[in-house]
Amino acid sequence: MAAAALLWGAGVAQAQSTPPAAAELGSAPWRAQIGQWLNGEVGQQLRKGALPVPLRADIEVGTLDSRLRLAPCQRVEPHLPPGTRLWGRSRIGLRCTEGPVPWNVFLPIYVRVWGPGWVLRRPVAPGETLTAEHAEPTEVEWTAHRDSVLVAPKDWVGLEAARGLAAGQVLRTGLVRAPHAFGMGSVVRVRVEGQGFTLTATAEALGDGRVGESVRVRLANRRVLTGTVVDAQTVSVPL
Repeated sequence: MAAAALLWGAGVAQAQSTPPAAAELGSAPWRAQIGQWLNGEVGQQLRKGALPVPLRADIEVGTLDSRLRLAPCQRVEPHLPPGTRLWGRSRIGLRCTEGPVPWNVFLPIYVRVWGPGWVLRRPVAPGETLTAEHAEPTEVEWTAHRDSVLVAPKDWVGLEAARGLAAGQVLRTGLVRAPHAFGMGSVVRVRVEGQGFTLTATAEALGDGRVGESVRVRLANRRVLTGTVVDAQTVSVPL
């Protein structure tokens, strides 16, 4: 595949170009036109995502299946199949709009999106608490993995490594977890808050508790509730 376009930020306007004829498919001018069109489409999707940080995209245009035998066409228009996300490996549609036989084919593309992130300065052991000294900011590829990139220090400082991490690894949501607050069987305080009142009771934790995560607790009357871990002794249950 060949590189077709480069997008900086999320505010690039959609490029206008004349759709190519079928005879031009695969040529350098055709790739440039498809790259311009894709640049605009990627920019629109990034703007709709309302991402709070500037991103850039490196777009690669693939090749059509060599087994295809397309009828002559004077005008070929690119389009996005319903639900297409221009993120990582994807595809766009090409349809003939001026020709004796209408056709529609798909073209593979690869959209690499780059933006701010954090990489580890050194290896981290499982369960180790991360501090600001563990990582340094740099530009990383957001499309390299399914997990979201952690952008701000507040997203990971004070959290634990969910498993052993290597130096140079990009910090993502699946690699960190909230600190351990209490274990299964611990006695905790359940706080039930309603409009204008607060009730408290003791309960037994039916699972390990981590700050900010859900846990099930059992009251003295055997009723089981699900709440959010506030700290090492408190679980908040909404009404």
